[in-house]
Amino acid sequence: MKNIVVITGSPRKNGNSEKMANAFIRGAGSKGHKLTTISAAELNIQGCRACEGCYKTGNPCVYADDFNHIAPVLLKADVIVFATPLYWFTFPEQIKAVIDRFYALLRGEAPFKGTKECALLVCGADKKEAFAGIVKTYEIMADYLEWNDRGCVIAENVSEKGDVDKTGVLEEIRRLGEAI
Repeated sequence: MKNIVVITGSPRKNGNSEKMANAFIRGAGSKGHKLTTISAAELNIQGCRACEGCYKTGNPCVYADDFNHIAPVLLKADVIVFATPLYWFTFPEQIKAVIDRFYALLRGEAPFKGTKECALLVCGADKKEAFAGIVKTYEIMADYLEWNDRGCVIAENVSEKGDVDKTGVLEEIRRLGEAI
C-alpha cells in the first residue's frame, strides 16, 4: 500500500482538474492505497523567500503559514500527483507556491529526494504546444528530486466547467491511478 498525496491547483470548485484528481483517486483507491488530497487554492501558502531559515531552524519554514501543516504529509508520501489547470503555460500560483516551498524539504539528508513517484494531470489550452512549459517544468522537477515519473496526462481544449467529461482522459487517469 502506497501513501499517495494528490495536490490540486485550481481555485474553481468541482472544475475539470478536480474531476481529473478524483478519477485518479478512484483508480488508486480501488487498489487500497492511502490517499490524501491537498487543495492548494484553499491554503494560505506564500512563496519561498530564500531566507534559508528552514536550513537554520530545522522547521519546514520559519513563516507561519499552511505549508508547515502539509510538509509532514508531503514527506511521508510515496507518490505525489499534481492535478492542475494550465495558467499561462505553467502551474497556477496556488500550486506553484507549494512547489517552491519544496525547497525547505531538501535540507539535511534530503529525505524529500529519491524516494517518490509523481504524475502530472493538466487541463486547459486548445493547442498541444501550450502545455510544453508546464510539462518541461514538471520533468525537470521530477529529475532534480530523483522521483520516478509515472506519467503526464494532458486534457487539451478543456476550459469550461465539465469539458473534461467530453474527453476520454478521465478513464485514462483512473487507469493510471490503478497502475501506481
